[in-house]
Amino acid sequence: MIKKLYGFPSVAYIYICSFIRELKEDERGLSGVVVAVLLILVAVLAIVLIWVFLGEWLEELWDQITGEAERII
Repeated sequence: MIKKLYGFPSVAYIYICSFIRELKEDERGLSGVVVAVLLILVAVLAIVLIWVFLGEWLEELWDQITGEAERII
């Protein structure tokens, strides 16, 4: 039993290395991963750009809304 436990890390390492090697060689799945990463990057970039360009306007609008709410209450 102890001998099996000592061999476990090497078996796991070999399994993970072969899995990564197969993933690198498989070009079908790689394009899907690339597309997903690019879509995430584009979405994050769009959010950052909207926040940069519209941040002051949104902050001013929010201040007007909260100021009006405080006036009503």
